[in-house]
Parts: sequence; C-alpha cells; structure tokens
Amino acid sequence: MSEALMEHATETIKVGSKSFAAAATLFPADVRRSVLMLYAWCRHCDDVVDGQELGFAPAAVTPAHDAYAELATLEEQTRRAYAGEPMKEPAFAAFQEVALGHAIAPQYAYDHLAGFAMDVHDARYETIDDTLRYCYHVAGVVGLMMSTIMGAKDAAVLDRACDLGLAFQLTNIARDIVADAQIGRCYLPAAWLREAGIPPSELALPQHRAALATVAARLVDYAEPYYDSANQGIVALPLRSAWAIATARNVYRQIGVEVKARGAHAWDARVGTSKAAKLWLLAKGGVSALTSRWRKMDQRPAGLWQRPPPERRRAEDGLRASRRAGPAAGA
Repeated sequence: MSEALMEHATETIKVGSKSFAAAATLFPADVRRSVLMLYAWCRHCDDVVDGQELGFAPAAVTPAHDAYAELATLEEQTRRAYAGEPMKEPAFAAFQEVALGHAIAPQYAYDHLAGFAMDVHDARYETIDDTLRYCYHVAGVVGLMMSTIMGAKDAAVLDRACDLGLAFQLTNIARDIVADAQIGRCYLPAAWLREAGIPPSELALPQHRAALATVAARLVDYAEPYYDSANQGIVALPLRSAWAIATARNVYRQIGVEVKARGAHAWDARVGTSKAAKLWLLAKGGVSALTSRWRKMDQRPAGLWQRPPPERRRAEDGLRASRRAGPAAGA
C-alpha cells in the first residue's frame, strides 16, 4: 500500500506540475515522499471540484457534475482522515499519512478547501487584496503545509512560505488568464481591468491582447516582492529542502518573466520552461541554498499582504455554512 501511494503521488505530479516535479527531486527521500503525497491530495481536491482529471477535462463522458456536493464530500473525507479512519481513496490515504505524520494543522487543510469553495461560488475579485486572498487559499496555505513537512514552525518562516505560494499563484494567474476566461473564470482584480478598458466578458477576445498584456505584466511585477520575501525564508530550511524550494521559486518566477516578455503573444501557447532552462535554474537554486547558510533572515517587508490569523479564517470564508446553503449561497 505504501509503495502504491508513492507511485500514485509521483505520477500525479509528473502530469499535474512539471515545474514543481523537477524541483521536488531535490528533496531528501523522506521529505520528497511527503511533499508528493500532499501535492497528490491538493491535485485530487482541485480535480474533484472542477470535474477534471489532473487539470484536464476527462476523456470519457461523466455524469452531471455537482460541485457543491463534491466540496461537501471533500470536507467530510478530510475530517475522517484527521480522525484516523481508513481511507480508500489513494489521494486521501496519502494525505492522511502526511497530515498525521507531520501534525499538519487541520485549519490549513480546511483553508485550502475554502479556496475551491470560492470557485464553486463564482467569487469575484474587485481589488488585488481580493485576488491575494484567493491566492492564499489555493497556494499560500499549501506553502504552510509544505513548510510544516520540512520542519518549519516559526511564524516568520511560515509567512515566507505563504509568500512563495502567493507568488506562485500570481504567476499562474498571469499565465492562464485566457484559458481561465474560456471556462468562465477570472482572478484578475476587476479594478485593474476597468483601468485597462477590458470588459470582463471579453477577456479572452484577441482584440484585447495588448491591453491584457499590460495587466499581466502588472501582476507579474506585483509577485516580485513576494518572491523576494520567500527567498529570505530558505535560510531556515535544511540545505536540500532549501535547494528544492529555491529551484521551484526560480522556475515559477521565470514563467512570469516569460509571460511579461511575450507581451500580447503570451497566450498563443502555454508558457513553460525548457529542460535546459530548468537545469540552469536548478544550479542557480543550489548557489542560493548554499549561500543562505551564511545569511540571516531579513525582516519581512512592510506592505505585503498578511495571511489571516487562525481565529478569523473560518469566520471569513464560511466554508461549512456555504456547504449547507448550496447554490443559493452564491446567488
């Protein structure tokens, strides 16, 4: 069962995230196992809510998809996993091993599910702070869970891990603007779109590409201080974990750089990094990890978005209330 879980997790990340899969090979074996299993759970939850398979529409025709019911099931399965009940679903068996083995705070898992609830309820994002709140749920809190696996407990270090998740997601949003728009989703601040003269309903249309490129570049630039903040956090990680995280940071950041460089052509084809570029960024990450052994973590810059304190998170998102209310809650 243990080997099967690892095989499942490894195949999941190979298909679901080539960028992170490359960096994950740098972790020590025990950390890599837990990181891959956590990723498999995150990917599974995302796919279940969206009715997809590893981020893509299923090849076969499936029954009518009820995202509200799927979300409720995910929350219940998460509760059961933390209660130590037997898990039949491989992704949840993997999550249970990681969550219980590393004492990952249940609040982090529920915060992550709350991000999927925002998609289910068609949340709208008026300001960049609204967008960052979404980024926290779908990526920032994953950074918190990953850091827990790596042994980080200090709040200042966890803040940097959250910052890296925020930067990753801002980059993802910039890269996937048109693809998201084609399925009716937009994570860009509505205020930014108005300033650029782009009606949200026309986001995917070719005539807005030049204006959209300015918005994407603005988002990429907005991610920079979060990438910088995250780079400070690696000083608190063991060397090999620091190398893996520094490499992941470099690879994702490079995607944003490329999105900005392509301008209006950023969405002609999905932006990624070549194998040669990954090798260079891996080497660069190694240098960062080594030099971090002689650095101290600077104070986190003022003005960055701050993850909400634990006592407010569930009150703000109302995941359980939304689940009970069903579709009417998002009307």
